Amino acid sequence: MSRVDRGSVQVLLPADGTEPGTLDPRAEPVELTVPTDRAGTLPAVVGDPVHPAVGDRVVIDGDRVFVAPRTSELSRDGSDRTSLEQVIAANVDVVVIVEHLEPTPSLGRLERMLTIAWRSGAIPLVVLTKSDLVSDTEHWVGEAEAVAPGVGVVAVSASTGAGLDDLDTALAGAQTLVLIGPSGAGKSTLVNALSGSDVMITGAVRGDGRGMHTTTHRQLVPLPGGRLLIDTPGLRSVGIVATEEAVAATFEDIEALVALCRFNDCAHEQEPGCAVVAALDAGELSERRFTSWRKLQREARRQAARADQRVAAEQRRQWRTRERSSREAARQRARR
Repeated sequence: MSRVDRGSVQVLLPADGTEPGTLDPRAEPVELTVPTDRAGTLPAVVGDPVHPAVGDRVVIDGDRVFVAPRTSELSRDGSDRTSLEQVIAANVDVVVIVEHLEPTPSLGRLERMLTIAWRSGAIPLVVLTKSDLVSDTEHWVGEAEAVAPGVGVVAVSASTGAGLDDLDTALAGAQTLVLIGPSGAGKSTLVNALSGSDVMITGAVRGDGRGMHTTTHRQLVPLPGGRLLIDTPGLRSVGIVATEEAVAATFEDIEALVALCRFNDCAHEQEPGCAVVAALDAGELSERRFTSWRKLQREARRQAARADQRVAAEQRRQWRTRERSSREAARQRARR
């Protein structure tokens, strides 16, 4: 799916004469009116019905559209109380985390975006934009590498083209990408640079350095060479969907220290033999990163608790439905 709206989806069809699954970058998306259930879900080829997402692969059977199993899911916390989790992109190979160098980048935001990326099942890649506007690019590349252990970091200027070849090399064999980051980070400008044409509207940055929303929906853009790219609206204030495993991947350096603590249940406060506190005291671990780790751990635990409550509520609903059905069957038998 190249775009999802209420009651309809846009689908890119395979190019004629190509291998299955290859999309034609020159083709116009086909808009389909999609019958959904009351929850807005579509049937799945395997498993329970799902909400459609950009990047979904679909099977079209007459007037019905089925969603194929996903290889990855990039999710965010629901924007209202009716939805705990919303999939914003499916079947991506690489999550490109876009952070601007001007104004000053936020390392805490990078950590949050990294946690989203690790949780998705895709590979994260950090792209620092607007390198032509600053003189300390190498410093910030080093800072980003420090908070993203094991993750590639590339600095680019979509305006001048600097770093775009390095970005292409970093993407290697990735076929489907999704861009996430705050408004004003230059995502739409980067999309245009990668596609070689103005496929996305770009906007100015406000006087306070915060970006205006120029992308208001999620859209799949075919790129030269057969790649597919999904652009997303700015995620400046969106809650993350975290797991403890994703947090551990983001803070690999702190997790390595935790493994060295004397006690398995160390709270990393005043316990003797705490490797985390020792690293803080020695200046080897910053207080900012330690605090960020603690905060994301708490969010992950809250997410797990909410998920457990949702599962329990669904089980209670199914039990009540079965009980009503059983009582109705008993009444029917009694009337015979």
